[in-house]
Amino acid sequence: MPNEVIPKVILLEVSGKHDFPDHFQNLYHTHLFCRQGSITFTFNDQEMVCKRGEFLFWFAGSSITDLQFSKSFKATVLLVEKDLLNNNIPDQGWSINALLHSRVYPVKTIHAETDKQKILANFKWLNDRFLETEHRFYYEALNLQMQLFILDMWHIFANEYERRKHSLQTGTLYERFIQLAQEHCTTEREVQFYSNQLHITSKYLNQICKRSSGITASEWIQRFARERIIILLQNKNLNISEIADKMEFGSRSFFTRYVKKLLGATPSEYRSRLGWK
Repeated sequence: MPNEVIPKVILLEVSGKHDFPDHFQNLYHTHLFCRQGSITFTFNDQEMVCKRGEFLFWFAGSSITDLQFSKSFKATVLLVEKDLLNNNIPDQGWSINALLHSRVYPVKTIHAETDKQKILANFKWLNDRFLETEHRFYYEALNLQMQLFILDMWHIFANEYERRKHSLQTGTLYERFIQLAQEHCTTEREVQFYSNQLHITSKYLNQICKRSSGITASEWIQRFARERIIILLQNKNLNISEIADKMEFGSRSFFTRYVKKLLGATPSEYRSRLGWK
């Protein structure tokens, strides 16, 4: 195996920030299973907590601040270099909703003991495959193991995703809006669409969101659209024109201006930052 600038997979037992490698949040997707205690953090301006028996997933480059660990905190952590995971995400049909869900709800509740054991086993299997550098088909085997890891994790969290989706669909106006925005942000970016679905005015919907979350419905739609655009731009199988069509923009230039507004970079500039030609 050629020399790597950074290891593509790292398996750790951690008890605090000092156990993580430098700059891990920018370089790696973080998978954390909390064994004891808790970790609190601010994610996209919202305070969150991951407690014993819960699973936490952070995308590389996520907006995470104010990390605090309880004195008794212990966790098993799997760090996966961002390109290794991004390049092995299976079919983009179901995966886009799964990825967007994880970007909004990074903490997952694990109910079954068998699922907890499966998560830890998946951590070990991927790390073992990464370390097996003498394998004749090393890269092919590692990529396949990464794909199996992703599918297994999606399987474990599918029920959690469906439960949350159902509860939002039957919840308050704010919760129903969040569900609608998550589902339709690819093509619907105006507050009017969502207020019509909920049979209220756009002004009232903005007020509900502001009161419930501190940000307006317009800001929520932009936040979901931004995450969806990032997911699509990280998919090497789609060119920029195809993404613009998928999101139903009238032209590529209009799409480019919209992305520039949300990401601070054009689609081509964003992909260039990923190291793509």
